[in-house]
Amino acid sequence: MQDEPTPTELIKAVADFLRTEIAPAVKGHNAFKLRVGINALDLVTRQLAQEGPGDAAEAVRLKALLGIDGSVTELNRALAEKIAKGEVDLSTPGLKEHLWQTTMDKLAVDQPNYASYKRELGNKA
Repeated sequence: MQDEPTPTELIKAVADFLRTEIAPAVKGHNAFKLRVGINALDLVTRQLAQEGPGDAAEAVRLKALLGIDGSVTELNRALAEKIAKGEVDLSTPGLKEHLWQTTMDKLAVDQPNYASYKRELGNKA
């Protein structure tokens, strides 16, 4: 356990510094590369913040759906195998909801400003 600041806070601070202090002075292709780097830091920050709760919720859904225990990776592999074998499909109770929630959780990390994602969040409220 480390003292403050946390790794998430450090990454966010670097991204904010680059965005506000460095980016305005950078032009051309280097500005594009800098934006890519800032976006990567923002993505890592979101991933660190949401990975634990997201994986835990996904594991609970998968365990209920499959009736077995395991890591998220193992459970996803088992689900993929069942889908490939035709043992599970969208008519299977809970599968459609699980896939939708998993997609929404991934978008929250990867593309939180994606218009369709935001619209869907608004529909849930």
